[in-house]
Amino acid sequence: MSLTFQNVSYRYPGSQQGLHEVSFDIGPGELVAVIGPSGSGKSTLLKLVAGLETGYQGRIALAGQDMAGTPVHQRGIGMVFQTYALFPHLSVRDNVAYGLALRKMSTAQRHARAAELLEVVGLSDFAQRGVHQLSGGQQQRVALARALAIDPRALLLDEPLSALDASVRGHLRDQIRALQQQFGATTLLVTHDQEEALAMADRVAVLKEGRLLQIATPKDIYEMPNCRAVAEFVGLSTMLEGQVASGGRVDFGFAELSVPTGSYRPGQKVHALIRPEHIEPDPQPGQTNTLQGRPGASRYLGSLTRYDFAVEGAPRAFLAEGRQPARQAIAIAPEHIRLLDA
Repeated sequence: MSLTFQNVSYRYPGSQQGLHEVSFDIGPGELVAVIGPSGSGKSTLLKLVAGLETGYQGRIALAGQDMAGTPVHQRGIGMVFQTYALFPHLSVRDNVAYGLALRKMSTAQRHARAAELLEVVGLSDFAQRGVHQLSGGQQQRVALARALAIDPRALLLDEPLSALDASVRGHLRDQIRALQQQFGATTLLVTHDQEEALAMADRVAVLKEGRLLQIATPKDIYEMPNCRAVAEFVGLSTMLEGQVASGGRVDFGFAELSVPTGSYRPGQKVHALIRPEHIEPDPQPGQTNTLQGRPGASRYLGSLTRYDFAVEGAPRAFLAEGRQPARQAIAIAPEHIRLLDA
């Protein structure tokens, strides 16, 4: 089932925070992750879909049905919260079956459905336990099973992994994605974790100050951001200010580099985005866009080292990463420099 936002605006009373004419669609079975700085409107969007906030302008539709005025319990939406929100007095099985009890399903049917979902999430042996006996990752799997048990028309994930240890987060992230695809659930994920969004989503939407800046595939959001705000928020980068000198050349003040200038004309001011993995250390003599300098602070991250590289005259150090820091020079291939409007 599709989930549609058409010119959705909402403002909290006495505040400028909210949403401003947000429009996008989530296709049947698609997972869209919404990211953005604190106060950007991520959680507000989720609450409006769930019916936890009302009084918005525009249209929110699920499978073509306008959600305005539809009570929370009649929306057919499954939700997984950051804090699990499980019932401490119920067993694992009864937590999963809770939504089915509200739908007046027989006890035998509820238990059968709960057993089926617990098998799917790998918790069959824990059905009779209290939820307090489970780890955080196990509790979140119970919450996911409960949300899926009702065959939801849409699934809402509100920071589902943020309370978990890093060692658990990666595995459960992949498990949630696999289950979402298995059940074909149309899903809206709200997260502050960019890696989580890029790894799980079919598309990523970036919000800032209540406005939708861009929605695209994870690859396009990272490699082809449509503005400086998206480029700086998603991933790490070095951002330079320059002026187009001629076709295929941009003057950055400290150096003139070869860059695909496309439709930009000589004299236009631009921003240039360079990702750290695209900086080549100690290139061969005569290589295009070679810059002399010296390494600065470095951070060992196991599979790679992230480091600063100072180029004489540059307004800031270049952020680079690789097996070893560059010693005397770096190079950036022209195709790895993305120009954005200044």
